[in-house]
Amino acid sequence: MPFLGQDWRSPGQSWVKTEEGWKKTTSDDKNNNVSVQSFCKAQEEECFNKENLLISLNYDVSAKKRKKDLMNNNTKVPYFHMEKWIYVHKGSTKERHGYCTLGEAFNRLDFCSAIKDTRRFNYIVRLLELIAKSQLPSLSGVAQKNYMNILERVVQKVLDDQQNVRPIKELLQTLYLSLCSLVQGTGKSVLVGNINIWVHRMENILQWQQQLDNIQINRPSSGGMTLTDLPDSLQLRIMDSLSDGRDLVCLGQVCPELGELTEDRLLWKKLCQYHFTDRQIRKRLILSDKGHLEWKKMYFKLSRCYPRREQYCDTLHLCTHCHILFWKDTNHPCTANNPEGCTVSLFPQDFINFFNF
Repeated sequence: MPFLGQDWRSPGQSWVKTEEGWKKTTSDDKNNNVSVQSFCKAQEEECFNKENLLISLNYDVSAKKRKKDLMNNNTKVPYFHMEKWIYVHKGSTKERHGYCTLGEAFNRLDFCSAIKDTRRFNYIVRLLELIAKSQLPSLSGVAQKNYMNILERVVQKVLDDQQNVRPIKELLQTLYLSLCSLVQGTGKSVLVGNINIWVHRMENILQWQQQLDNIQINRPSSGGMTLTDLPDSLQLRIMDSLSDGRDLVCLGQVCPELGELTEDRLLWKKLCQYHFTDRQIRKRLILSDKGHLEWKKMYFKLSRCYPRREQYCDTLHLCTHCHILFWKDTNHPCTANNPEGCTVSLFPQDFINFFNF
């Protein structure tokens, strides 16, 4: 039969902590055996326990709130997948079920560390630009959130390194225009999440654009040899390695000497022949008053009409034998006799087209 008492250990008795240890006392002899000092210590111990209880309760509430924030689109602690390669399947069989989509591949592949790799940076930027143009609505909610997290990492890297500013500006401009059309048109049925979240993200894009516009590249303090100190032949050799005509134009604006060298017809001719086919060049011929070909004008005219040839140090590869998507310098468990013979390089547009079919 249950009893009624002040303590569960014995009816009508209680345990009090003293200097000698815990003692069992009754209500009659409590005042005689327990000193005032020990009673105060017991009260302090009880207050301390209550304080610890409140702290633990606050910790549980904070942990639940952090867990809720991780599921929210406004989370400030993004999670990035770190898989070097993934298995992609485009159909269902008895042994496997489901499809690998563009959003799933974008989530699982290691794009976070790829941003820090100089060889892969331009590849990631181009892929983000292509997704911003047409593929953003096809991504899942997690993939769209991951897209914005990776974009934030890219912008932060450019702000820290003060390099590759122009491609990121073009990427942000493309993304902003796409979001404007999606939000104003069918944003509620296309973009996953609250429409106010995407408006907030658009404000972040405008803020990033302003930060990129305010970048001021400082001149190096060392007084060593500069580009203009080199012979003209070496300067032309360096300019010949540039694959974008806009870089040549920007270089020519540094000083009159470089501006004169960047007008070399042979440089622009090589650029045209590198990016465009002979048939495309023949359709866009521009002659000067003296009957010479204006290769510089032809380059920019061809750039407006045809896509330029893309060149990357490292790309994603697809093993047609194992159906594994991996980076070029990352090994994968291939079971083919000749792994190199079944590997296909995927440019950013090829990567997107692979999941659209």
